[in-house]
This record gives sequence, C-alpha cells and structure tokens, in this order.
Amino acid sequence: MSAHGMVAATELQPPLAARGIRISAVAAWRLVTHPPTRLSLPVLAALCDIFDCTAADLIQTSAVDSRRPRT
Repeated sequence: MSAHGMVAATELQPPLAARGIRISAVAAWRLVTHPPTRLSLPVLAALCDIFDCTAADLIQTSAVDSRRPRT
C-alpha cells in the first residue's frame, strides 16, 4: 500500500469502489491488518488491479503435512 501512496486502510475504499467493490471502513481495516481466511475472487482481482500485481504477490502459501503419524 505504501508503495502506492496509501497509508490508511480506508484509502482502499475508493479504488475498490471504482471496481465495483464496496466495503466498510472496518472491513478495509480488517483486510489490511488481519490475514483474511476467506477472500472473494472479485476482491482479490480488484486488489491485484489496484496494486498491479498477481495473486501470488498478495497471498503467502505454505504446504503443511496435516497427517497424523502412525503409532
């Protein structure tokens, strides 16, 4: 965000609204301060457009083996 001149989470609202995504100030704050557990594809696509990046730039992934060891 800072690389694009945005310092407050609420500054995301106008660019998102321009792309048809309307979120509250609280929702914008949560999006910026807490990693979302769910994110709609339209919001992800809008964020990628706003920041001129790919989804891989915005989402950290890691594979974890969740199988339990046999005893």
